Amino acid sequence: MNPFSGFGLGLRKEHYADFLDQQTPVAVDFVEVISENFMVDGGQPRHILRQVRARHPVALHGVSLSVGSADGLRGDYLRRLRALADEIDPLFVSDHLSWSRIDNFNSHDLLPLPYTQEALNIVCDNIDRAQLALGRTMLFENPSSYLCFAPAEMSEWEFLSAMCARTGCGLLLDVNNIYVSAVNHGYRLDDYLAGLPFGHVRQIHLAGHTPGELLIDTHDRDVCRAVWALYARVMTLAGPVATMIERDADIPPLAELLRELDIARRLAGSAEGALA
Repeated sequence: MNPFSGFGLGLRKEHYADFLDQQTPVAVDFVEVISENFMVDGGQPRHILRQVRARHPVALHGVSLSVGSADGLRGDYLRRLRALADEIDPLFVSDHLSWSRIDNFNSHDLLPLPYTQEALNIVCDNIDRAQLALGRTMLFENPSSYLCFAPAEMSEWEFLSAMCARTGCGLLLDVNNIYVSAVNHGYRLDDYLAGLPFGHVRQIHLAGHTPGELLIDTHDRDVCRAVWALYARVMTLAGPVATMIERDADIPPLAELLRELDIARRLAGSAEGALA
């Protein structure tokens, strides 16, 4: 799998003009786009993505694969995703450890899974099918969650580790999601990190969340200090891997996101120096 270790941002329409400006290239190593925005009828213009791809490597990040759906994956979705990936030649193709669809109902949300052997079997079968259909290894993102299922047979990190071992998939490690779920459910961060399959981590997400009685993964504010501290720890365990900042609401000027990305560069550099 690609050992790419650059620093990137999520490409949002508010910043299209910045990325297409011929005079001032944006100081990122890659961008990430939401796959579905460019693979559905009436979606965002593919020609914009082609122009950006001519300047920057692109990662495709999906929200609708629904790898936890017991009724399997959708063949038409996989075909459209394969066509997009073949055209763009992305760094990574990723989605979420979640489910959102059953029969003809789509919740348009990333719903949590019970951490049971039955669920693991379903997820792994669906990942195998997706990777075969796409002709490439995929990455899957650890969830943020607000409830736990009573009949859990394993921890989240044990589930992730077994998923990666059985399917050979990579892990898109969302550091904010680790923090949000740990606070919401009382996980010990040390236990979570100790159980993760860091050899499968290929990309990291950083984002902001909304504080409260439950932390909510909203992607609408800066990365907080606690998440930055956790990221610094993660980078000593993951080694050089791609890092990206997600911002999906209350989107600031590009310069503000680039300043945040510089924090990630500094912390990653310090972690790499500590390992040397």
